[in-house]
Amino acid sequence: MTDDSQRNFRSVYYEKVGFRGVEEKKSLEILLKDDRLDTEKLCTFSQRFPLPSMYRALVWKVLLGILPPHHESHAKVMMYRKEQYSDVLHALKVVRFVSDATPQAEVYLRMYQLESGKLPRSPSFPLEPEDEVFLAIAKAMEEMVEDSVDCYWITRRFVNQLNTKYRDSLPQLPKAFEQYLNLEDGRLLTHLKMCSAAPKLPYDLWFKRCFAGCLPESSLQRVWDKVVSGSCKILVFVAVEILLTFKIKVMALNSAEKITKFLENIPQDSSDAIVSKAIDLWHKHCGTPVHSS
Repeated sequence: MTDDSQRNFRSVYYEKVGFRGVEEKKSLEILLKDDRLDTEKLCTFSQRFPLPSMYRALVWKVLLGILPPHHESHAKVMMYRKEQYSDVLHALKVVRFVSDATPQAEVYLRMYQLESGKLPRSPSFPLEPEDEVFLAIAKAMEEMVEDSVDCYWITRRFVNQLNTKYRDSLPQLPKAFEQYLNLEDGRLLTHLKMCSAAPKLPYDLWFKRCFAGCLPESSLQRVWDKVVSGSCKILVFVAVEILLTFKIKVMALNSAEKITKFLENIPQDSSDAIVSKAIDLWHKHCGTPVHSS
């Protein structure tokens, strides 16, 4: 057997016995051994493959700029991040905005508000829509990232990325959703339009909250790998795949309210398959990134 055929045999075998990511994990470990991490190659890897859970937080922190590319600086930079976290948390406790009983996601929100100069005069003030988005993302992130300091920083930078890098792209996603749904199943889109449901779909849940609170975190993190590494367009294909997966149910509903209500609370047991098919659709329509040399 040649080296290539041995490798292909191993890959097919691994996939059959449930270790599809073994080869990918080795490739990522090689990238992570570099003294200076190549963020472009890490982005490309994250676009092509799901990140192994043991490395996800590290890769996200590097790609979101929480950690610098140089390994030798990681410990010192995280020490500063931890100190800043503690200082902000202490300040909020002093002014009695949070206590030990405050839910962790709300603590992250108040920290974010204080650091961005948007802390309201009283914790009893109603939340703004952008605060609700942050809270939903923070709650999902809590399930993905164990360490509270990491969780806060990743949530904060993830939300900042949505508000800056993707600010102009996110409002275009509903139109792109209709375009790709039409390509995949024109009859389904026609049904949505006939029911006047197309403009009333849960676009905020899908595209502003990036499916936080819609998909279970075990599936959602594979979508967020793509968002963190540079593609918000993956969100469009998750939405399209949800419609394709529940086509029979949606076609049987004849009002915008019923369709929207169903899509806001989809059954959770199909989510892994939905995400896998959505990633395949995304690659089909947008191509597969390749490593730059």
